[in-house]
Amino acid sequence: MNRFERLERIRRLDPYRDASEIYRLSAAYEFPWDFTRSLELALYRTYAVPSIGRLLAETAELTERSQKRYDDTTLLLDAVVEHGFAGEQGRTAIRRINQMHRGYDIGDDDMRYVLCTFVVMPKRWIDAYGWRRLSRHETVAAAEHYRTLGRHMGIKDIPRSYEEFEACLDAYEEAHFAWDENARRVSDATLALMASWYPRPLAPLLRTITLSLLDDHLLRAFRYPPPGAVTRACVRRAVRARGRLVRLLPPRKAPHYARQNREVKGYPNGYELAQLGTHPVPGLGGCPVRRQGSSAE
Repeated sequence: MNRFERLERIRRLDPYRDASEIYRLSAAYEFPWDFTRSLELALYRTYAVPSIGRLLAETAELTERSQKRYDDTTLLLDAVVEHGFAGEQGRTAIRRINQMHRGYDIGDDDMRYVLCTFVVMPKRWIDAYGWRRLSRHETVAAAEHYRTLGRHMGIKDIPRSYEEFEACLDAYEEAHFAWDENARRVSDATLALMASWYPRPLAPLLRTITLSLLDDHLLRAFRYPPPGAVTRACVRRAVRARGRLVRLLPPRKAPHYARQNREVKGYPNGYELAQLGTHPVPGLGGCPVRRQGSSAE
């Protein structure tokens, strides 16, 4: 198989009818490392919306149980990618996601915004740092995949195209990114978690690297001093250089799913999808909302 043979296969598929298959090929074969990094940053940037950051701080899921929250989110979303919306494990994962979200006071606008980050941030990351840019087929398929996920979650007024997802994300961030002390606590805990995956002496360097990959709007919302221009340029050039190196490597022969990532550390003896995530108690940290949301059934 040559380096672009799988892309040709993707282009022979229908980006609407075969959206989840195209997304799986992109995420598990073409860009597994890039999808992992971009989705980490996608979720991270949602903390800059105070209503989201405050809720996560109140539940303590990302300040006291950071690794578990990271693992559970990764594994639940990954199950849908690997097994599809109709597969038993994919349905179980969606059901668990819905059970968690119904236990907290989360509005549709915030839910829609989070969905937008899943669509937009991987494309922006891969176009900047990947070994090739995302094709139009992959872009359309990603939007369709998350439109389907959003429908299973009962989210209203889901954008209909990548361009609408992108416009929704940019407008929401412009209107809602703001300083919040509790959201900053969640951000600091997340940066500490990312640093914990590597030897302790590297922690300050890894924090600087991560901040160098963030845009100014996000840095201002968390009140982080921006890294120097030289530092930021060096970090971004290094990540782009990785992409150029990957382009020279043989194509991946076996899929690499997010559950295989070294950063997922909390379940060395295995896990049950139905047991992952939080089990919120009504009245604690929020109240049941969005009763109109659908389940995976």
